[in-house]
Amino acid sequence: MKNQAPTISLIIPVRNGGEKFKQCLASVRQTDPAPLEIIVVDGGTDDSERFAEAAGAKVMTIPVANGPAHARNLGGRAAKGDLLFFIDADVVIASNAIDQIAAAFMQDADLTALIGSYDDAPAETNFLSQYRNLFHHYVHQTGNEEASTFWGACGAVRREIFLNAGGFDEKYRQPCIEDIELGYRLKRAGHRIRLLKTLQVKHLKRWEFFSMLKTDFFQRALPWTELILRERELVNDLNLKASNRLSVASVYGLLGASAISFRWPALAGLAALFIALLLALNAPLYQFFWRQRGFWFALQTIPCHWFYYLYSGLAFVVGIMRYSFKKL
Repeated sequence: MKNQAPTISLIIPVRNGGEKFKQCLASVRQTDPAPLEIIVVDGGTDDSERFAEAAGAKVMTIPVANGPAHARNLGGRAAKGDLLFFIDADVVIASNAIDQIAAAFMQDADLTALIGSYDDAPAETNFLSQYRNLFHHYVHQTGNEEASTFWGACGAVRREIFLNAGGFDEKYRQPCIEDIELGYRLKRAGHRIRLLKTLQVKHLKRWEFFSMLKTDFFQRALPWTELILRERELVNDLNLKASNRLSVASVYGLLGASAISFRWPALAGLAALFIALLLALNAPLYQFFWRQRGFWFALQTIPCHWFYYLYSGLAFVVGIMRYSFKKL
């Protein structure tokens, strides 16, 4: 007798989602099979509630938006499905997403949660949006299938275990690392999380320079550094691979060697050495960009990528300082 397919509640937190949220809902309505229920937790002031109700969703409105962690927890507690499938309001899911998730949990009775990735066809066509989303796609597609974290933009988890774990940490009142923190807790409790690389969503967000910097530095790197220090665990996966950490050190080595070479030109070779090391460490990524968007696009990603290492390293140092002061 075949195992019965788990029921799936799809949960979407939204705040003034606009046209992108309408596209998200349209994709949800085209899933086959459909989820048991669609729960939208609305903390905004636009017409998202009306759009969600027209799509057949159960809508929970909250007077004050306290962040996606709070909204997702409300949806999780109200859900009836065996599994909770969380997605962001600015992604489009594939028509077979529900089927993929159900099959993965049926095939692995010990699986607690799974996550997917962005696809390789971002909706926004400007350079930074293409670069950011393709970078994310590459990181997840080359990550360990036995995942070390959770991902709220496209992640499913057993409802009972999610509730027993206390859900997302609501101290994160902005889109932040609440999903990563949940993944750490689940792993520490002995639960398994799988990276299902075929489960992909299209990201509709448009990235610009300052929104990218704000998100990466203040909403990701700083709180993630604090989490790493608190948990005393630095995993060798996704953005934290050893090659990435070595790349951060190499970027700062390149800056130092370049500055010194103005005074002592004979040391210019040291700067060239760091450039060669950075290119070698990240060659697979740049080759991926080349295959996806051509040589010129790949060439443009290199300074962006090294700048990412630069501010990530700075955020790690600032995060250590902030954490140390809090411990005093």
